[in-house]
Amino acid sequence: MSASTILLIIMWIFAAVFFVVLVRDILAHRDELDKSKMGYNVIVSMVANFFDTLGIGSYAIATSAWKFNKSVRDDLIPGTLNVAFGIPICVEATITMTRIEMDSLTLVLMIAAAIIGSILGAKIISRLDIMKIRVVMGVALILVALITLCKINAVGPFGILGTARGLEGGMLALGVIANFILGILMTAGIGLYAPCMAIVLLLGMSADVAFPVMMGSCAYLCPACGITFIKEGKYNRASTIPMIISGAIGVLIAGFIVTSLPLTVLTYLVCVVMVICAVMFFHDARKQKG
Repeated sequence: MSASTILLIIMWIFAAVFFVVLVRDILAHRDELDKSKMGYNVIVSMVANFFDTLGIGSYAIATSAWKFNKSVRDDLIPGTLNVAFGIPICVEATITMTRIEMDSLTLVLMIAAAIIGSILGAKIISRLDIMKIRVVMGVALILVALITLCKINAVGPFGILGTARGLEGGMLALGVIANFILGILMTAGIGLYAPCMAIVLLLGMSADVAFPVMMGSCAYLCPACGITFIKEGKYNRASTIPMIISGAIGVLIAGFIVTSLPLTVLTYLVCVVMVICAVMFFHDARKQKG
């Protein structure tokens, strides 16, 4: 049995426990459910998780949509994101980890590093200047996107685009340390997807390898956070299960698009995603400063 298969089995056992906790909580509060705007929330979940599977991320899309229509209370948005999108992210991880070939040791160590980083993140993050981090991340993503475009078009001294399916030695250590740091930053609301793509490309791996790493990491992290929000009742109970279903459908639609794209097209897509996320980092930093 491969390491990725073992990771998926453990992930789905955890997801099953998470879902049981969720269903019990909803049944215990079934008389309090507010089903208004459920249809809107279901569509938002499908669209957000579709784009999440492409690597663009779901949180910003869903948060903006919910705030625009006031379909989820502001104080319930963080919990709803983790609870409603946890299982769709597990579906993403399953698609990418079974259909995209990657070195097992690299995959396991990078996912484990992100998990450990997220556990320690809450203790570390309070000491960091998040605004400066967002600016640095934004600049870094744009630089990596430019270098990647030069590589894929054989422009300048950047060499050929990486094709490795895994890492060894010092490069593996760098990848593990980098994903550990990204796990820490996730607790500050800095997404893992685009930075993880940048790391994969900088370390000489193929663009598609980023998908099992980033989705596998989040598939473990989101249900763990979700259980906490469920116990605190800080999520939109009425819409969550329908959003899980529609979100999973959005993932399945996009999943077969992502895994069927030629690597050159996928690399261009990754570059677009990095630029979009860089702009979002700059916007968040400016908003926080203001």
